[in-house]
Amino acid sequence: MNDVPEDEPERLAAIRRYDVLDTPRDGAFDRITALAAKHFDVPIAIVSIVDRDRIWFKSHHGIDVEEIGRDPGLCASAILQDGPWVVEDAAVDPRTLANPLVAGELGLRFYAGAPLTTLDGHNLGTLCVIDQQPRQISDEETRTLSDMAAIVMDELELRLRSRQVIDRELELREQAESMARSLQASLLPPVLPAIEGAEVAALYRPASKSEVGGDFYDVFEVGNGCWALVIGDVSGKGADAAAVTALARHAVRTAFLTSTDPTEVLTTLNRAMFVGLEGTLPRHHCTVGVVLIHPEEEGFTATLAAAGHPPPLLARDGAVQECPEAGGPPVGWHGDATFGTAKLQLRPGDGLVLYTDGLSETRVDGRLLDTVGIAAALEGAQDESASQLVERLAATLKGEDVDVRDDAAALVMTVSGG
Repeated sequence: MNDVPEDEPERLAAIRRYDVLDTPRDGAFDRITALAAKHFDVPIAIVSIVDRDRIWFKSHHGIDVEEIGRDPGLCASAILQDGPWVVEDAAVDPRTLANPLVAGELGLRFYAGAPLTTLDGHNLGTLCVIDQQPRQISDEETRTLSDMAAIVMDELELRLRSRQVIDRELELREQAESMARSLQASLLPPVLPAIEGAEVAALYRPASKSEVGGDFYDVFEVGNGCWALVIGDVSGKGADAAAVTALARHAVRTAFLTSTDPTEVLTTLNRAMFVGLEGTLPRHHCTVGVVLIHPEEEGFTATLAAAGHPPPLLARDGAVQECPEAGGPPVGWHGDATFGTAKLQLRPGDGLVLYTDGLSETRVDGRLLDTVGIAAALEGAQDESASQLVERLAATLKGEDVDVRDDAAALVMTVSGG
């Protein structure tokens, strides 16, 4: 192949960088070729890209051709120049006699092409004007053609920069989502433990993929065959809220090392929220639900305590009811807050459902799901496992008419043997 620039590998790489080859017709470039044809009073104007073995037309005014071979004499030669390449009568010009556009049916006689030069000096192709009659072109006209070619290049640069910005934003978003997933995972137990005589399962649905939320849950043994079920919701989002989430989760675990009284555990957590604040209020507060599970000969005794958290739901014999409320303010509101407890007997077949308000405040067809909607999703469940109850809850968060505006979490325990 003749007429190959010295920087051909780099030039071809630049063409790929602009991602222009084989793209659809474009109004911006079509307007430029139409304007060029009108200004120079020629029937044909083309924005060409000189590929490895072809010349592809990004825009072609006055000619119904998408691409031609990379034959020397016209665009393939024009990209070797620093300025316009002009052929006033191709039929007698030795540079162009063999070109198919000259010797073939088109019978091209006049050609003027200005290179499309990148900021780093590579000629991608040309803006060219063509006539089937020989003609002359003035220095002023060649300067105008070069200015029009620069406009084409400006448009390509603009699109490249826009695509790079979009790609960078996507990359940053993916990084943020990956970091959020990793951080969120660190705030939740990697696996839920096996409890003799029971099954536990959990649901977590973040409202945002790129921002870590404040919902958490935990299940762990506290000694003497007893287990703690914990669910919480820290106000706000982001790194600060995540730090409070970590504090809350680990403070509860630590508190259970010295006490199995859920109210003492919440009191310890509340004090931890105020450590080092010297009379000021924490930036975040947290609602927490704690359930101490004590095994009995048949079933379990559950001791419930809450810090501003909605009471659990009890699924029993196909019906759903709200558990006794164990009142108390969210931790982080009052330094001297007190908390109450309530007790509940769990028998074989029962399901205990702890959840955050992100679930109850989900909107379905514009209306709050609320506790009634959660209960409706669980009604009719008999002898279903914790995993099956979680699947019922997860179904309420699916569908085009569902709007999950906050992180939603649920922790479910079912008693075996029903």
